[in-house]
Amino acid sequence: MSQQEGYSPSFKRPAEIMRMRRKRTRSEAGVFSSPSGRGSTGSPGQSDSPRACVRPFSPGPLFNNQNRPGGGMKRRNPFANIENTFSPKKKFLIYNDDGNAEAADKMRTRTEEEGDEEDMSTKTECHGGLPFSARLAEAEKQEHQDMSSKECLTFSEDDSLFEEEEEDVKSPLLKSPQAIAPASIAPPVCTEYPADWSLKTRLLFTSPLTLSWAEHPKAQEEASGFSHHCRAQFSTLPHSLQDPRSCSELRAAFQQSLVYWQHPSLPWIPLFPRINAERSFTGRSTPWAHDRALQQSLMSEWSVSLSSLYSLLKARLCPYFYLCSHQFTVLFRAAGLGGSSSITAFISPTTRGLREAMKADGIEFSLPLVEERRKSREQQNLSVQPGEEEEQECSELKEGEASPACDEGENDDEDGSFSWLKEMGVQDKIKKPDSITMQLRKEGPTVSLDHKPESVVCVEGPHTFTLINFLISCKALVAAAGSQAGLPPTLLAPSAFRGATMHTLKARSVNVKSQVGSTYQNISSLEITGPILPSSLHTVTTLLRPAQKGNFSAALYTHTPTAVMNTHAAKQQCTGGSVDLSACGLHPASLQQLQQPSSLGKTALTHINMSNYSYMWKN
Repeated sequence: MSQQEGYSPSFKRPAEIMRMRRKRTRSEAGVFSSPSGRGSTGSPGQSDSPRACVRPFSPGPLFNNQNRPGGGMKRRNPFANIENTFSPKKKFLIYNDDGNAEAADKMRTRTEEEGDEEDMSTKTECHGGLPFSARLAEAEKQEHQDMSSKECLTFSEDDSLFEEEEEDVKSPLLKSPQAIAPASIAPPVCTEYPADWSLKTRLLFTSPLTLSWAEHPKAQEEASGFSHHCRAQFSTLPHSLQDPRSCSELRAAFQQSLVYWQHPSLPWIPLFPRINAERSFTGRSTPWAHDRALQQSLMSEWSVSLSSLYSLLKARLCPYFYLCSHQFTVLFRAAGLGGSSSITAFISPTTRGLREAMKADGIEFSLPLVEERRKSREQQNLSVQPGEEEEQECSELKEGEASPACDEGENDDEDGSFSWLKEMGVQDKIKKPDSITMQLRKEGPTVSLDHKPESVVCVEGPHTFTLINFLISCKALVAAAGSQAGLPPTLLAPSAFRGATMHTLKARSVNVKSQVGSTYQNISSLEITGPILPSSLHTVTTLLRPAQKGNFSAALYTHTPTAVMNTHAAKQQCTGGSVDLSACGLHPASLQQLQQPSSLGKTALTHINMSNYSYMWKN
């Protein structure tokens, strides 16, 4: 083909255009194979003459192809053919109201069909250009012949070209991270929240679906729940319930989750919580306050119940229990729970006097939070000078051990502080601090821990049995004066034990309207009050999952002294499932959760939210 005006031999056609031309050639082959040949292309505005086959350089009209898969209006691609970029001829198009294009030289084409094909003046007038040389005319004629042999595309053929491109787009493509919409990324599904060993005093559940099914159980449903609790039997519920109120298994299982065991039991006095609970005892009848024989009787029964609980714990028939006194709370956990391979006990809060009494009875214990703080400081002060490091060790608290270097340093300081007075001869005129003051100064860091979360004590292994004997014989365990005088501590457990009384948590449902934007939405709430054990919390949330179709939220109110009981024990943790606890009476899902070490540290859960069966929480 001869070189055309405006075409540069060094011009390289883009690969995309070359690909489109190959597709066009394949589509033209199908046109040639049709019986009608070129006459089958009935696009308006194009004739069978070679001149009419030149594609105009124009965005083209909007046209609607009913056979197009996506439907809708679309334009012709003006760059589908490279000849559009350098063709010396420009065809004028007139756009009609119906969206079709009509050639401006339609009358000229008819005249040429009558035999006036050699009239160059007519051609130059139609195109609005100047007369060309004979060499350029021959080149144009050769170009028209080449293009007529290829057969111009009609609108319908052009549509097929774009349809092929749309089919190519449907093939999978790799997208960059920026090209992926955030909504297309599925959020991770969390089906469990961390174990929380703190006691709760109140739970408040809210859900867009009604929670009234949890109220007013039938006599048969309540009896079935109590029976299943005593026999450690659990019902299997479907993933989602259409009508929770008509599901007797759900309502019975909910009553089963509210059961706990307590000793002593005094119907007219609430025995939980016991710390800062003087208002609860004000104005209540306390016949044991001034009756020594009655106090001894209560304490004797309490000792039997505590011994029974520890025996069940050691046999792995009771998973855990709480001892709540007027000064501190003790949590006993069976081996295999909380990631520990032995029985563990946490006491919080403690005082220096209690720790000294435990040490005197031979009970070995640790202060997990103090040791954790010491380790973090040691890592931060690896480059500290030896003298400064010795002073830091003296200031750190370590129960049960005395630092010889610290004692020697303090004695040297005391001797050095008065030696210069002797040299001046005025040692008699300066009043020296007495031994009591010096002792208080030394014990300052120890006393500063009293009644703080950092004072939590951890006892492990066989020393827990010594701790049981210590608690039975400890006189400070029972208040000597005040509204709680002579009353033994409260024992709480999820399983039955000797001398215990079965109690149930109180549940109450209320429907309210909450303002969401400019409208009001019906919100159902469920309030549960009482000493809520960790297993009870998990069982209730497990039942709410299918009943509320995986959408609810809960506000948790923690008994403050027990918030630090999520601290890890000092000894090496064991792998979950290494200890058989199947006979402890807990739901399998709750047992699996409590076997894992808690990730909450010295904090406790305050909010739980479930959305589309996925948990989120705050602590």
